[in-house]
Amino acid sequence: MSTQSTQNTKQAPDGGWGWAIVVASFMGQLLAYGSPQSVGVLYPEWLNTFQDGKGMTAWVGSLVSGVGLIASPICSACVVNFGARPVTIFSGVMVSGGLMLSAFAPNVQFLIFSYGIVVGLGCGLVYAATVTIICQYFDKRRGLALGIVTTGSSIGGFLYATVQNELIALFGLNGCLLLIGCFALNIIACAGLMRPLHLPAYYLKQRAALAEKVEEKVLEKPPVVEDPIKKNQSVNVPITGETKDPPPFEKSLVSYAALVRLMMKKQKEYSEYLRSTVELLQNWVFVAMCVSLFAYCLGAYTPLLFLEDLAQSEGLISGISKIPLVSIMSIAAGVGKLLLGVMIDIRWMNSIFLYAFTLLGTGVALLIIPITKNYAGLQAISALLGFFSGNWSVLPYMTTKVVGMDRLTEAYGILMFFGGFSIMLGPPVAGWIYDWMHSYDLAFYFSGSFVLLGGAGLFFAALCCWNKNQDETQTPDTEGINDYDKVATVA
Repeated sequence: MSTQSTQNTKQAPDGGWGWAIVVASFMGQLLAYGSPQSVGVLYPEWLNTFQDGKGMTAWVGSLVSGVGLIASPICSACVVNFGARPVTIFSGVMVSGGLMLSAFAPNVQFLIFSYGIVVGLGCGLVYAATVTIICQYFDKRRGLALGIVTTGSSIGGFLYATVQNELIALFGLNGCLLLIGCFALNIIACAGLMRPLHLPAYYLKQRAALAEKVEEKVLEKPPVVEDPIKKNQSVNVPITGETKDPPPFEKSLVSYAALVRLMMKKQKEYSEYLRSTVELLQNWVFVAMCVSLFAYCLGAYTPLLFLEDLAQSEGLISGISKIPLVSIMSIAAGVGKLLLGVMIDIRWMNSIFLYAFTLLGTGVALLIIPITKNYAGLQAISALLGFFSGNWSVLPYMTTKVVGMDRLTEAYGILMFFGGFSIMLGPPVAGWIYDWMHSYDLAFYFSGSFVLLGGAGLFFAALCCWNKNQDETQTPDTEGINDYDKVATVA
């Protein structure tokens, strides 16, 4: 028990080897998320190769982004039980294997499994592992460390969009996927630097079980009483009387009772979780957040997949651009994460209004896409959409203001479920609209309208609780700093 407590109370070094882990985590997210963040470059190639509908092909890009969010509780549980290093190694194998398998895909259905599900789960594991170990190594500088690490996905999307274009031109689509899969194997090398600061729960449980077995053997062994006459000999004299094994019926009865107790304990935990979830959903501001996130993800991920194909199909660009639109969106998203994160530190800034403003701006930009008739205009819209997509850095802080610090983890998990489910639906729905209308106009009108409705609903919800949020923003600076450090564990 003493070793377990010392492991759990070990303080974060806030530097030292932690900066090496920051570099490793940054590279891990860059290598894992580089291809999924620039999947819009691969989407036109898959359309030309398999000649399938845009709605069916869009499942590949939507699943690779949505599966990781929906499976985030499972990914976090894996990191807690097995540690960041083994999970990162396994995720490197998944991401690399999924990309390489995609090179041999005979149809879109195989791509949905290999690229959408396998690579998506691998990315979710990488994200959970890197964020968890950063939170272990940093406390006072946690926000800075997390900001550096999470920009790895944006920079990866910016670099991989251009790299994948060049590799497709040199080696074809299959050769590009094979090489990108080989690059992803370097995630395993990044895991080598992730020295654990705390022993994972699985190893602690194994150690505790081993200690219990040793104690049982010691207690079962009868004490040795030394004979005063024969000092060189020892006689085993049991203190208690003869012990008889219980009959098989009693053993089965005891095991059955233990199983019933375990089931009742789990049932109690599940019922408490359901009751807590129902209480959260009775907070209508939180419900407005869930609805707005669902509407935002339903429309905001459509340009990531379709904007490059739109530019080529409308004849706005001939061939492949040196700087694709998804590259512009990715680098602007990194800038948006940093700037919006700085803006949320302003004392008078209301996080709900700021998040609603990003949703309204995204909706307006989506509605402008169909009337844009030149490539420079699409580049400007891509930069705007990318900047507003940095609002993911505002979401945990906003959640804290609405539900409180104690319920942040549970509420954020519910939000991630809504977001992941919506991301999986958005691009396929837009693709089906194109297959039906043979035009992207209605698809972007549909996406922009949903995002605008979500932003407007959240804005009116924020107006109703304006006084409450003003009281919260007038708290002392030290309290706000402590809250933000706690929120960083979820961000």
